[in-house]
Amino acid sequence: MIVHVWRRATEAAIGPVVVAAADAAIVDAVARAGGRAVTTRPDHPSGSDRIFEALQALDPHTAHDVVVNVQGDLPLLDPRAIRAALAPLADPACDIATLAAALEPGEINSRSVVKLWADFGGKTVARARAFARAAAPPPGGGAPHHHIGLYAYRRAALARFVVLPPSANEKRENLEQLRALDAGMRIDAALVDAVPFGVDTPADLERARALMRMRPDPARP
Repeated sequence: MIVHVWRRATEAAIGPVVVAAADAAIVDAVARAGGRAVTTRPDHPSGSDRIFEALQALDPHTAHDVVVNVQGDLPLLDPRAIRAALAPLADPACDIATLAAALEPGEINSRSVVKLWADFGGKTVARARAFARAAAPPPGGGAPHHHIGLYAYRRAALARFVVLPPSANEKRENLEQLRALDAGMRIDAALVDAVPFGVDTPADLERARALMRMRPDPARP
């Protein structure tokens, strides 16, 4: 599965792609497929901490000022969505960029679906005003959308984020991005057409395999 994610990220063609993992089996699988991987500490509390360790090791001279964190459970991710995550960073006021899509019927009441509140107003990029698992709109305004947990960080923003202590809102909602909002960092979202299929269970894995068999290019509808 991680090799498929690596391929989707490579197809996005936005820069070097490196898999950061604590598991030697993952690193070996990527290397056998012709990719690049780096071994990181096993005790990182989040993916953000893991990619920061990898970034420091791979780019000590700061040649790259943006890093995109793609989760390893999205083998069907459309490369165009990865490229879309860079769009909000065109605004220098944006610290972190992420993705959002329209909510499907019933998702507003599902706590397993993270909601992002933003006012796109016909545009494809908007400032994220709030994140929550509950249906009730938090203070900040905007309309609820399905949040997709893919992030593009300015390097300086990532360095700042990983040293911040967890915030009360983050602990309550178990949402890492609330730490950034609570610290006054700005998160903007790019609106995409669909939520990528994520693999969280053995049943999800079987469905992903079936979808790949059905599609010549599984990353695109």
